[in-house]
Order: sequence, then structure tokens, then C-alpha cells
Amino acid sequence: MAGARISVLLIDDHRIVREGLAQVIDREPDMRVAATAATEEEAVTLYARHRPDLTIMDLQLRGGSGVGAIRTIRSGDPSARIVVLTMMRGDEDIHRALEAGASTYLLKDTAIADLTRVIRDVHAGKTPRVSAEVKAQMAARAERPALTGREVQVLELVRRGLRNREVGASLGISEETVQSHVRSILSKLDVPDRTAAVDVALRRGILHLQ
Repeated sequence: MAGARISVLLIDDHRIVREGLAQVIDREPDMRVAATAATEEEAVTLYARHRPDLTIMDLQLRGGSGVGAIRTIRSGDPSARIVVLTMMRGDEDIHRALEAGASTYLLKDTAIADLTRVIRDVHAGKTPRVSAEVKAQMAARAERPALTGREVQVLELVRRGLRNREVGASLGISEETVQSHVRSILSKLDVPDRTAAVDVALRRGILHLQ
């Protein structure tokens, strides 16, 4: 309908953020908040119920993740327009969100005027510009060797404090295979030891604290 306001679904696990964003968006003459949610399950349910023009999605959600919600929503509606708005700055976080189908990736220090402009651009089918920081992270990731799925599993168990033998028992592989994976992880992350590997993986968003 001509003149219809852009309907927005807000997904964030912090109530104060949801309420603050809702006030900002509802003040815009061409936008309205259709609903808000705090969990991955709520995000998927409310998207199906309201079919908003655009969804603003945090990546850290109770009972799941924003990336999981993006994948599920986009699998049911490939035309869904989703803008990530998060504090997570790691290159792997950015890669996963965009790979899952997010239209763009914003950090929570984004100015309100920039956020509302992005909402309008994405709704209009335009490709919004990303910030210099996000662009730099994307470029840096493209030059780095990626960890395999198995290497991420090994590193996560290392983060939890398991020794090689325990990692092997948990994954059903030999201790020698674990040692091979650890050597590859250290090489790919360009670090000298397991502690440094975990630090880098957390900073880049390869791993997350539970």
C-alpha cells in the first residue's frame, strides 16, 4: 500500500535495548515496530506471525543465537530482510551472519541516523555500505586460513580445559590425531600455544563463551 510504514521486528536479549530501539523507530514517520523478542525461538515465531518488512537482529540471544534465527527465518522466507545490530566485532561473527543471509552488519555504536538510513536502504532493496571496521574485518578474514569444523571442535574442548587424550576420547579420535589438529590450529591462527589460540579464537568470534 502506498504510504505504508516500514514494519520492523526487533530481536535483542536486553529489554532496555529493545525498548530504546522501539522508541527510536516508532518516532520515524515511515516506520513502526511490529513486535519485539529476546530469544531465537521467539524471533522465528514472531517473524512467521507478523511477516515484517525488516528484522533487526542481535547475535547474542537467550536460548540460541542470532545466526541460527537468521538461517531459520531465511529458510522459510528467502526474501526476508535482516539487519544485524550487535556488539560482536569478530571477523567470524560477521562472516557467519552474512553467510546465513543477513543483509548487512551493524555494530551497536552505530549512530541512530545511520541505523534508520540503513533500514530505509535495505527495505528499498539497496545494498547499504558497511562501516570501515566491518569492512576491514571482512578483508582480514579473506586473507586468513579458515579452521575446519573438526578443528573448531577440538579448540572448543581445549578452551574447556581438556587435555589431548580427553579431547580425543570426547570426539572419538586418537590422541595423535588431536595433536595434529592442534598443530594445524596453532599454524592457522599464527600463535605459539593453546592459550593464545583460545584467546584469538574468542576475539575473532570463532569460539564464544557459554
